[in-house]
Amino acid sequence: MERSSAAGRLYLVFIGLATALLGLLFVWLMGRSYLRAHAMRSWPEIPCVILASELKERRIDPNGATEYQFGVQYGYDWQGQPFTGDHYTWRGSSWSSRKAQTEDLVKTYPTGSRQTCRVDPGNPSFAVLKMDSQAAGYSIWFPGLFVIGGLGIAGRALFRK
Repeated sequence: MERSSAAGRLYLVFIGLATALLGLLFVWLMGRSYLRAHAMRSWPEIPCVILASELKERRIDPNGATEYQFGVQYGYDWQGQPFTGDHYTWRGSSWSSRKAQTEDLVKTYPTGSRQTCRVDPGNPSFAVLKMDSQAAGYSIWFPGLFVIGGLGIAGRALFRK
């Protein structure tokens, strides 16, 4: 009976630590996303000109749905040097099945229009038209619960009499 009790406790320690580590991974990912979005708020806003704005299409599978992406290229000057950018957001533009949403972006950023973009002062060759959301920072508590709960499971299994 003592042997199965030790095996059960070891199993609970493993499950608890695995849960805590997965929670910690998501805390780190969400924290990194929040800090990056927060840092973008301090990037200077500068004028830029949309050089190309298009709706891209792809179909991965002949039987699958068509996906759409907003493709953009813009030019801007940073401290007297010309640069071009192609990032709508930090991650670029994602593929979507919503054609109307992508068409709206093409209409919002038509070729030849003057817009504002934000430039990373540490890497002026990188700029974005739209800042990332800080929502990850407001939701970081949720994976934090898994860290606390996993450590609680492991601790209780280790120190239970």
